Amino acid sequence: MTMSLDCRSAVVASCSALCLCLWIVGCSSQKDGADPDASDAAMTSGTGGITASGGDPGSIVGTGGSLGMGGVQGKGGVQAVGGMKGTGGVQGTGGKPSTGGTPGTGGVQGAGGAPGTGGAPGTGGTPAGVDGGAPAGTPGNPDGHCSIPSEAQLEDVSKPTTVVGTGTLASCTPDAFIAAVAKGGIITFNCGPDSATITLTSPAKVFNDKGPKIVIDGGGKVTLSGGGTTRILYMNTCDEKQVWTSAHCDNQETPQLTAQNLTFINANSKNETNYDGGGAIYASGGRLKVINSRFMNNVCADSGPDVGGAGIRAFQQYNGLPVYVVNSTFGGADGAGNVCSNGGGISSIGVSWTILNSLFSYNRAIGNGGNPADPNTPGGGSGGAIYNDGNTMTLSLCGTRIEYNQVKAYGSAIFFVSNDHTGDIKIDSSVITNNIGGSWYPMYPQFSQHDDTPIVVTNSTIQ
Repeated sequence: MTMSLDCRSAVVASCSALCLCLWIVGCSSQKDGADPDASDAAMTSGTGGITASGGDPGSIVGTGGSLGMGGVQGKGGVQAVGGMKGTGGVQGTGGKPSTGGTPGTGGVQGAGGAPGTGGAPGTGGTPAGVDGGAPAGTPGNPDGHCSIPSEAQLEDVSKPTTVVGTGTLASCTPDAFIAAVAKGGIITFNCGPDSATITLTSPAKVFNDKGPKIVIDGGGKVTLSGGGTTRILYMNTCDEKQVWTSAHCDNQETPQLTAQNLTFINANSKNETNYDGGGAIYASGGRLKVINSRFMNNVCADSGPDVGGAGIRAFQQYNGLPVYVVNSTFGGADGAGNVCSNGGGISSIGVSWTILNSLFSYNRAIGNGGNPADPNTPGGGSGGAIYNDGNTMTLSLCGTRIEYNQVKAYGSAIFFVSNDHTGDIKIDSSVITNNIGGSWYPMYPQFSQHDDTPIVVTNSTIQ
């Protein structure tokens, strides 16, 4: 198959001495015949789409039976204390993420409990399962056993800068979390003995003069929710509001953001216009690393040729170093997938990724018309799990499973377009199967890329 390339060069103008601006100019390439290679570096916003809905944050359940009839429901979102604990309730681990889990059916209703004084609705954490809390589960691909390089290991959080919470659910407030991220440093949580969900109404934003490291560690017990209305985490070295710290904001080493041992659910960046995509996490500049984390039911723009990343959207990583995604899950079950115009799981322009022992399943790219958009279409619909656009970049997968993702245009599993034909793909000890839809698969099923893109596949199944 022959290819011709008509590319409007992807250019990132370096910031001036005062870093006054950053422009990313889109590029596109087109494949001979009917299939476009769909590459455009322009960031396009979209509107509309589906938002995940959670449970009622005002409902608090008894402490013995999770999410069910185990305790008296707090009126106005106030937790009742002193009631008898439900002893027979079934913990909500089998329900879909947006339903709050299966109600306990055998718990004894708490009686006579006095109203709790820990906080009004919306001011504190809620038990996992409330507000669409994520079901219990272990992140990552259980069959992935690839070694983890030292730079991709968990960060040390033994000496936290900030501990969010003072031992109760009510003390783990959205405001406390947002303030901790703004302060920078190492952030941990003390929300009590049980899992907790913190529901935001606005994003937590990294300030570029903090750090140099910002580490957020949920200890495997904390879920961060966008409540179906907001993005969860935002970092942008070229956003003046977050403080410019260098004359080259498009290539600076810090901040270095690490999210580890966390669950991200119900994020929604559809209302973002200047920096679109990135439903749960938007990271431009510095470094990003995600370890032992889950992304479920996050969304971003429904349409647009180059907008994407319901889980993560990344740009401008320092010196072209990769974003590490380790032992993490995007989707993971039917009804838990992430949804955007492109890149249901992750999306980037000009960024390399190293993805280890992770799982991408049931994510969807729902745009229509590809990139550049076909006539009379809004564009998008590529990269069910992964969407990579740019020039020199490497996508490296090891110990990773990609399945049951879906697209309307190209790359049901992976869309990878290197505009200057210098990028490459490496796949080792991974399984890529049963991804649905799309076309333009010149070398492997479920992969859309230039037919001269080097792909090295070892000890893997692609079918």
